[in-house]
Amino acid sequence: MEDEDYGLSTLIDMDGYRFTYESGYWWKIEVRKDAPSQFRPHGIRYNLTFHNNYNRRIFGIDNAHAIKPPKRGFSGKWTVYDHKHTTPNDSGQPYFFVSASQLLEDFLENVDNIIN
Repeated sequence: MEDEDYGLSTLIDMDGYRFTYESGYWWKIEVRKDAPSQFRPHGIRYNLTFHNNYNRRIFGIDNAHAIKPPKRGFSGKWTVYDHKHTTPNDSGQPYFFVSASQLLEDFLENVDNIIN
């Protein structure tokens, strides 16, 4: 029996949610169910982004597009959809999706670290 991801319904309920800080920084959540696939086995499409007061993304975790992971002695083709952007110019690095609740926790923890 598979473990149920209890955070999934919470995350889906947060679709379209946007939070703005007094400083002008803000974050938003976009998420929707999708058919499980090779690239999105968890069955959700998501985009969690944190922006500065100039509306520029400064951090994000998403699976909106594929990235090529960094080469570390492996020349085979490996496509990753779950990834994070840790700077405004970061084209993405792998994010290891565990659960919807862990995704939300990881995102908000990173936002807190950037704010502080």
